[in-house]
Amino acid sequence: MIRGKIIKGIAGFYYVYTPRGLVECKAKGIFRKENIKPLVGDNVEISIVDEGLLQGNIVRILPRENELIRPASANIDQALVIFAITRPSPNYNLLDRFLITMGQQGLPAILCFNKQDLATEEEGRFLEEAYRGSGHPLLFVSGQSRQGIEEIRSHLLGRTTVVAGPSGVGKSTIVNGLFPKANMETGEISQKTLRGKHTTRHAQLFALSEDTFIMDTPGFTSLNLGEMEKEELKSFYPEFAGHGQRFGSGCIHISEPSCGVKEALEEGKISKVRYGNYVMLFEELKNRKKY
Repeated sequence: MIRGKIIKGIAGFYYVYTPRGLVECKAKGIFRKENIKPLVGDNVEISIVDEGLLQGNIVRILPRENELIRPASANIDQALVIFAITRPSPNYNLLDRFLITMGQQGLPAILCFNKQDLATEEEGRFLEEAYRGSGHPLLFVSGQSRQGIEEIRSHLLGRTTVVAGPSGVGKSTIVNGLFPKANMETGEISQKTLRGKHTTRHAQLFALSEDTFIMDTPGFTSLNLGEMEKEELKSFYPEFAGHGQRFGSGCIHISEPSCGVKEALEEGKISKVRYGNYVMLFEELKNRKKY
């Protein structure tokens, strides 16, 4: 038996990163009987059935630290949420949805703004002022010129990180900057089997080192907030904390008089972008139909 980590799954085949190399595996039938589906990120024990072709079977899934629904994966430590400063300009509502979605799943998020080389100082400063109170580390980088790539790497070491963000923001450029062999490894899987060439793009882990992995994911265009209650939303806006209000913890920071959050907003202590997103998302949750 050897141990490894599932880095990709396609059509019932799982590609396991091991000290011996990338092993193409099938899952033993017992997992189907027990209704257990191997996930990208699972640490597993495998048996080799063909040394020459590096093929094997997954015989055991080791206990999971966590299990994410979006993207379907296991043992993820944190999220790297990437948006462009410009080209395209950020959709702030979508950005907050990403941060909230990661928070709902218990994942610390690093907020990375890409394409700094194409942006003005004013555009970068606006984002820094808007999100500095969000409770997330902020990184300003250029994947194209590799500016800030090593700073990103320092946040990833020893962890398994999911990379998330909408299409067109340069996620793949950053992943390739962190891991130049990413395209090569994707090609290696395609050479092993043609199955991956005509399927919807799947989440995949890349190994930066033996204990450092990043997961690239398909681009997202929208994210709903699941079954969250509207009263929970304010807990995902940490910059609201510490601003006292007459209504105590029951204040929703929208219609109440003498709300400390709204006073802080008027004083410039809370971002108008973030507060505006909060109000829109609160109304969305308030008007959501429940069946």
